[in-house]
Amino acid sequence: MFKESKRSGSAETLIGLGTHVEGKLVSESSIRIEGEYRGDIDCKGDVIIGECGVAKSGIIARDLTIAGKVFGDIVAKGRLTITASGQLYGNVLAHTMLIQDGGIYNGNCRMERAVEQRARHLQDGTEPALQQQQQQAQQVKETQAKEKSRQAG
Repeated sequence: MFKESKRSGSAETLIGLGTHVEGKLVSESSIRIEGEYRGDIDCKGDVIIGECGVAKSGIIARDLTIAGKVFGDIVAKGRLTITASGQLYGNVLAHTMLIQDGGIYNGNCRMERAVEQRARHLQDGTEPALQQQQQQAQQVKETQAKEKSRQAG
């Protein structure tokens, strides 16, 4: 009756105004919170906390936009945006962070490049020092293995 491949495309989960939810939320698609949510959120898509939304949770998402209030630690694999009405109280690990005038952020922040970019640099040879260290470690292992086989035989 329903085709699963078409349903999982761009569906969005909405926690509406006046709704209070507790628990752990795991989602493959985007999430929008206009009500109140307590618990961890693990989302492969984007998470939006609307102007009336309150999240008392740790959030892992691709991109995160905060226009309401968030109390908890954040991991944004892409961009974290705190709008003029947004408030974030917690620690952040993000690739990119944008705080608009009026936005509030209290916590510690750590920014890292995406893992794919680091792997791409290794393939391109643009991080020769790291690549050289890996080659030297491999050579040491090979030398140790040869030495052990020589002693044994």
